[in-house]
Amino acid sequence: MRVPEVRLVGPSGEQVGIVPLAKALELAQEYDLDLVEVAATARPPVCKLMDYGKFKYESAMKAREARKNQAHTVIKEMKLRPKIDPHDYDTKKGHVVRFLKQGDKVKITIMFRGREQSRPELGFRLLQRLASDVEDLGFIESNPKQDGRNMIMVLGPHKKKTEAMAEAREAQAARKAGRQGPTDAAPEDGAAEASGETSSEA
Repeated sequence: MRVPEVRLVGPSGEQVGIVPLAKALELAQEYDLDLVEVAATARPPVCKLMDYGKFKYESAMKAREARKNQAHTVIKEMKLRPKIDPHDYDTKKGHVVRFLKQGDKVKITIMFRGREQSRPELGFRLLQRLASDVEDLGFIESNPKQDGRNMIMVLGPHKKKTEAMAEAREAQAARKAGRQGPTDAAPEDGAAEASGETSSEA
């Protein structure tokens, strides 16, 4: 740094104030720390006394943890026929519901064959019906459109992926806690029963 003075921040985040650069370097040496420039565009530049090696390590760990927890929205695909039977429709709809609850987008593809291609309204009505059935969980992100022999629509989830993941973790923890159940009450109940039987025999 080629500046006469800096705004110095202490190792605990306390404001030391504007001091000559030489004084800041002297303090860094005294505390056995590094003088790190944290805001070069400020006037005067802001510097902090810190252990730079430790700072770099902690920053790298935070970045790694952020990447680990980063949620990526996935686009799932569900294929239907325009003349799908009710049972198959309910099954496919169930998959779409699950995907949306997970915070994923769903690409719905209606596949036309033969003479079905002359009846695009069948596919359009089916897509509209599906969107209406799952409107509490998702919305139409991309309206139905013809793509060759197929008709495509994309549904987006109301929930963000991170919210869905958090809810899934909470539900898993609740199920785990439910399986474990209370452990202290059982021995007391057993003891009470044994006591009751003894007194009745007496």
